[in-house]
Amino acid sequence: MPYKSLIIIGLTGNIACGKSTVLAILRELGASTIDADAVTHTLQQPGQAVYQQIVEAFGPSILTEPDGAINRQALGAIVFSNPAELRRLEQIVHPAVRAHVWAWLDALAEEHAPSALQPQTSDHLVSLSSGHSRKTSGVAVIDAIKLIEAGWPTICDSLWVVTCPPEQQLTRLMATRGMSEAEAQRRIAAQPPQSEKVARATVVIDNSGNLAETRRQVEAAWQAVVTSIRL
Repeated sequence: MPYKSLIIIGLTGNIACGKSTVLAILRELGASTIDADAVTHTLQQPGQAVYQQIVEAFGPSILTEPDGAINRQALGAIVFSNPAELRRLEQIVHPAVRAHVWAWLDALAEEHAPSALQPQTSDHLVSLSSGHSRKTSGVAVIDAIKLIEAGWPTICDSLWVVTCPPEQQLTRLMATRGMSEAEAQRRIAAQPPQSEKVARATVVIDNSGNLAETRRQVEAAWQAVVTSIRL
């Protein structure tokens, strides 16, 4: 592993399965976290190189106004109905996100190197606008919907997959993101089956129940991680 001073958890799951919920619990428990989707949002803001590349690739019709923010719904309507266009977008976005995650891991590993460690309170946390946080537990969580496809498991000590039934995915997308049923179904269909991720998982979090049930599963898996650090 290239980051011997860290325990790295890869967190993934299909759309609307509840990765963000699990990530928030892990952050509360003491993990340093990075959310690839939040990083993507940051990189797609006006003034960023990725923003310019996306506008050049898909045209100004995807903007909310001239030189304004990207209309994610308009862009989504293009890429989630056409696999070739989705790959085109990913070829622009993914390398930049990967570079951002690598830089975050490098900085975190340096902070947790034995010579760099300083006594700090266990609840020390700095939240950053680009989708990541730092704590002092020595556990880093990379949250990405395409974590496996991007090759991140090769540096992860464990792979956590969040699941729920497809009908819950559909309901959540319609209720929380205002999607039509047809659009929600397109988003779900654009991703590999959940079973493919589960087959690779070290830990599976079933997020089909209530928050308390999900939290119990996350805390149990976290305790196993903490125990491994202490051994």
